[in-house]
Amino acid sequence: MTNHDQPVGRRPSRLAAALQNAVTKVHSVLYRSSNGVIGGRIANSPVLLLTTTGRRSGNQFTVPLLYLMDGSNVVLVASNGGAVRHPTWWLNLQTTSEAWIQIKDVRRRVKAEQASAAEKQRLWPRLTAMYPGYKRYQEITDRDIPVVILHSIEEDKSRSND
Repeated sequence: MTNHDQPVGRRPSRLAAALQNAVTKVHSVLYRSSNGVIGGRIANSPVLLLTTTGRRSGNQFTVPLLYLMDGSNVVLVASNGGAVRHPTWWLNLQTTSEAWIQIKDVRRRVKAEQASAAEKQRLWPRLTAMYPGYKRYQEITDRDIPVVILHSIEEDKSRSND
């Protein structure tokens, strides 16, 4: 591969990646312990916690993500800040599509699927209205940023602290 054939996108430094990992862990702990009172919004957009199963380790990983409701479905954007690679949570969901989400104090099991081209076209204007950064992220990377739809497997009416 020649240099001009390299994928385009943001490549975070090791320090930036380590810092992001630490911030993600702190955010997740604060969100979970406060039921979303702390960390429940970023840039005036709602935040949930997504827990996936690691595709290699089998361990559980939790990340805070912006989300959009579309009827009873939850919509996520696998932007990874416009990075060259997909976010780890999306790679994990491609291997094991079942996961858990927590929105405020409610946890529920979900199954993920990538939005079709038509679904993405329908949802993208709403997603970029909610968080304009997504538009910029798509501009700075070669990869087609996936839109991910989470469907409830079961409604878990119990509260997360029960």
